[in-house]
Amino acid sequence: MIAVRELPERAMRATLLSLSRRPALGRLATRLSFTRSMVARFVAGQTLGEALDALERLHASGRRTTVDVLGESVGSEAAAGAAADRYLELLDALSARGLDGNVSLKLSQMGLGLSPEFCRANVARIFEAAGRSGAFVRIDMEDHATTDATLAIWRELRPLNAASGVVIQAALRRSADDIAELIRERAPVRLCKGAYREPAEVAFPTKAEVDASYLELLGRLLREGSAPAIATHDPRMIQAATDLVEREGLPRTGFEFQMLYGVRRDLQEQLVEAGYRVRIYVPYGREWYPYFMRRLAERPANVMFILRSVTREERHKPS
Repeated sequence: MIAVRELPERAMRATLLSLSRRPALGRLATRLSFTRSMVARFVAGQTLGEALDALERLHASGRRTTVDVLGESVGSEAAAGAAADRYLELLDALSARGLDGNVSLKLSQMGLGLSPEFCRANVARIFEAAGRSGAFVRIDMEDHATTDATLAIWRELRPLNAASGVVIQAALRRSADDIAELIRERAPVRLCKGAYREPAEVAFPTKAEVDASYLELLGRLLREGSAPAIATHDPRMIQAATDLVEREGLPRTGFEFQMLYGVRRDLQEQLVEAGYRVRIYVPYGREWYPYFMRRLAERPANVMFILRSVTREERHKPS
């Protein structure tokens, strides 16, 4: 049963996720300077140069990084090919600047919705380039309809670059079985809660159920997984992870926390100071609208927080 207090937040979340799939609103949002000020909280710039500068600042503060070239659900093979080219450019730039060779990509951006074979060829180019430079590639997980294809493509291409991994969403009912298989394959898994609106037959409908699933999978990965990434901003999940590590004497170097650029920077700093590995998911690019809306949907309170922050910053700008 859904708690009464969850209803307003669930309604807001559903609305924001719905808006994230409205390209016309995205085109309008990109033209509004006020919106761009809000987006800067979560997106490290629109150009590669801006992203590289943000990465250097994060490295100086003791944080590791993974980079996402924003974009998804492309409409043509030309667009998918261009997206893959941007990743090749990114890998070269990371190597040249001596930054973490670690990137995250979405298969819908590589053309999965157009042709699985074409998508596989695009991702293979990235895996091969990453293998040559010693970089790590993580394939992000999207909605439940793409889970099987995502895991299949990763498994097929893994021989091109052993330094690669996938993402599992605790919100999906199937994830316990997926985790068990990935542990057997010694796969580097990033565990997140999930940011997509999914039907109840495939996903847990309440926050309490998602949290319970996350805690179960978190424990299995920390005990048995291969270099798992615990992706969360929830203090309770973080505390559960650190308690388990300390209680069972697990090495702090055997896993890492992952957090989103601009989200809970206080927690990021606290974990670094406590000696834990922290990697920041750093997105950049002009196609930021769907990503930005999903960040708001994950925690609708972010809407008012960002509005207050931007208003305060605008008020204190020098005239």
